[in-house]
Amino acid sequence: MAGYGWDEYDVRHGGRQTIHDAGNSIDITTEFVKIPGGQHGGSWGVRVRGTPRDDAPPRLMTTVIFYAAMEGFGSIGVANEEDDLGYEGTVTLEGQSNELGEFKIDITEGPKTNSHPPPSHAAYRDKPLDRTMVASFQVPEEAIWQTKPDCHFLSEALLFQHMKGEIDGYISRYGGENGPPPWQAFTIANDVREGNLHLGQKVFEGRFEFDIIYSSGSSSKPVTSGDLTKHIKTTTDSFKDRFTKLLALNKPFDEKKFQAFARSMFSNLFGGIGYFYGDAVVDKSYAPEYDEENEGFWQETADARARGQVRLEGPSELYTSIPSRPFFPRGFLWDEGFHLLPIADWDMDLTLDIVNSWFNLMDEDGWIGREQILGPEARSKVPQEFQVQYPHYANPPTLFLVLETLIDKMKTENSKGKDADAADPVDSVRNRPLKDPEIAINYLRDLYPLLKRHYFWYRKTQWGDIKSYDREAFSTKEGYRWRGRTPEHILTSGLDDYPRPQPPHPGELHTDLISWMGMMTRSMRRVAETIGEEEDAAEFKGYETAIIRNIDDLHWDDTAQTYCDATIDDYEESVHVCHKGYISIFPFLTGLLQPDSPRLEAVLDLISNPEELWSDYGIRSLSKSDEFYQTGENYWRSPVWMNINYLAVKALLDTAQASGPHQKRATQIYTRLRQNLVRNVFNEWERTGFAWEQYNPETGAGQRTQHFTGWTSLVVKIMTMPDLSGGKHVEL
Repeated sequence: MAGYGWDEYDVRHGGRQTIHDAGNSIDITTEFVKIPGGQHGGSWGVRVRGTPRDDAPPRLMTTVIFYAAMEGFGSIGVANEEDDLGYEGTVTLEGQSNELGEFKIDITEGPKTNSHPPPSHAAYRDKPLDRTMVASFQVPEEAIWQTKPDCHFLSEALLFQHMKGEIDGYISRYGGENGPPPWQAFTIANDVREGNLHLGQKVFEGRFEFDIIYSSGSSSKPVTSGDLTKHIKTTTDSFKDRFTKLLALNKPFDEKKFQAFARSMFSNLFGGIGYFYGDAVVDKSYAPEYDEENEGFWQETADARARGQVRLEGPSELYTSIPSRPFFPRGFLWDEGFHLLPIADWDMDLTLDIVNSWFNLMDEDGWIGREQILGPEARSKVPQEFQVQYPHYANPPTLFLVLETLIDKMKTENSKGKDADAADPVDSVRNRPLKDPEIAINYLRDLYPLLKRHYFWYRKTQWGDIKSYDREAFSTKEGYRWRGRTPEHILTSGLDDYPRPQPPHPGELHTDLISWMGMMTRSMRRVAETIGEEEDAAEFKGYETAIIRNIDDLHWDDTAQTYCDATIDDYEESVHVCHKGYISIFPFLTGLLQPDSPRLEAVLDLISNPEELWSDYGIRSLSKSDEFYQTGENYWRSPVWMNINYLAVKALLDTAQASGPHQKRATQIYTRLRQNLVRNVFNEWERTGFAWEQYNPETGAGQRTQHFTGWTSLVVKIMTMPDLSGGKHVEL
């Protein structure tokens, strides 16, 4: 596969997706549009095109299989008059359900330019390939999702075994040496009957095109291919125009070659938004070991987990974007805050719907599971040992970054979005929270009780012990420790294998977590101020001040000149354990260091030093000088990650745009880092066809998960940031 994904996509209208199938020498394009009308969500259509690649053989045969299924109460069936030879012209499926009402799906023949394999074997008489073949099945509702080709359950038992039956018939009839060619042999039977699942197959020679059109029965008229053509053009024109206005790329990325890249990156993030529903595996035993208060706690918690007191909870629903459609097709709590930052520039109304959906998952204590694995389909993608969610596990509270974005935009009134597209009937909906401040204020007011419950859950469950070890700090309360720790990992921190104090100790304090709590507290203060909760705002201001003071008191190491985690040594003394890397700059990343901070010079030194964090491809996750650099799993022990680099670029920009002793230097680092990040992600996208989960700090090569279009798409936000170079080459 030479690449695949959305070239352009707007969740409210549709877009174009391309699959560059080098193995089969063809590019498949699907153009999907939504067409409003009626009382059941409207209609939609997909135009499917196949274009042989330059290296394709002179006679390229392609088979396309599609399916339609009905889950729950309702029906779906083939409306055409039965024909044992297959179906000429348009194949129509008709159905109904409580949610959709009556509907029909037309699978068209396509234009006259379509070609099909000519007769070349006797088998063609019974199954001519210029027709559409349809086979119907009745399958258990809970197994319908397994029909998809990437599921190795029902697809093997149904599609492949069904096709194998056809092949076995050919062998029995014609012998192993005289069977039909592959494009004839690998076909489904024409077997239409009542059922809740219908497979359709077309076989083409060379270039092809056909439409799949869903028409709601409550719409004023059925959708035609002509309607589809018109809506495809309107959708494409609208997307490009809106992208240019809302996500304008700034120098040096305003060249044409970066436009398609930026549209693709944003569209794949946007196209990953989906609705998920199902039960989740949760351990709500509240075992005392999960408090992690004893030395050796990780062994006790492992024993508690092994007792297996888990249960299914739900069902729950979640509207969310995802890190990667093929590899991580589910919601991740700390990923989602990053995902929504570019989306908020495009559609604030949609963004707030997603935020609301996440907070509606909260239990009575204030906990939200860090990974939402809802239902058997989602669980089929996750190893069993990682499916269970634990209500003492936290995750970085990045959704609060989105709330701060909302408040920032309310103050500046997103003028670009206000009149982005007057002809777009949904444009006013997208920007309602920005055009009318009362809508945003009422939204925050309604959400506020959940925000408070969630905030105080963090304070209650992730507290760190200051008093027991006579630590000197401004506050005896503002210290924090991730739960879910093992000697090898703190998965809950998001930084998995990043080096931490060894062995784990219940007296640890974690720099990244207190920084996240500082950001979260600042956000809560700003929300309280926005909705007029003055007493709460004063309370949060007190917490915020104490956290900022304690970050220095508990985590700054004068000798190492950096921020460090803290632990308890053999003499019951609090000591720093310093592994320079992302952890060391977290107070800066979360916006807790002022432009005149006495710590800022050392932070900038660390970021810009090639022997520490700086690379030509972005900021390394762990210092090149650290003993654990590129060791073990090497997941967060050297690679460049876009989400943390985005926070760094934003913090550098904020410093560069504020008066202070480090303004000039921050400008230089910002300019170089911005250029390095964008050029490398772009170069790897051009070279491989994919965005990647992380990037090698020595070579820039994309690595780990490909088509990782979640927070790697933050590169688009970076491209829209201002160019502060003045057109000059900048040296650090």
